[in-house]
Amino acid sequence: QREQKRMLAAAEDFYQSLGFPYRVVCIVSGELNDAAVKKYDLEAWFPGQQAYRELVSCSNCTDYQARGVETRCGVKKNNKDDAMNARASYVHMLNSTLCATGRGICCLLENYQEEDGVRVPEVLQPFMGGIDFMPFTRGPLEATKGEKGKKKK
Repeated sequence: QREQKRMLAAAEDFYQSLGFPYRVVCIVSGELNDAAVKKYDLEAWFPGQQAYRELVSCSNCTDYQARGVETRCGVKKNNKDDAMNARASYVHMLNSTLCATGRGICCLLENYQEEDGVRVPEVLQPFMGGIDFMPFTRGPLEATKGEKGKKKK
């Protein structure tokens, strides 16, 4: 449980750095799928939809996923068939996605949109060459090779 909370804290730190309004929801047992025994969703606010939408799910899947891929831990017995000894058991796994890129971009666009463009969050500006604003308008499009060829005829 401590590791699951640490994973959730990493997701919170990430979305706080982007300045997204969000909330954390502990999913009730009746809404969990077969794999998870405990799941937290981080939901960010999408102003265009006037709703919170899931960006991150952080799940404790116990041994459900490990059984599917035969991931075990324990001591191997050195006998004729080299079978796993009785103490070997399936590992328990945690599952989380820090950033579902498409959803994250949609959330960024909705939260940083202004009338004439999109502000770039401060934390991303170094990766954008210092650009702090992306306007919706642009100059005239350059003619394609095909269009240039038609003009010459």
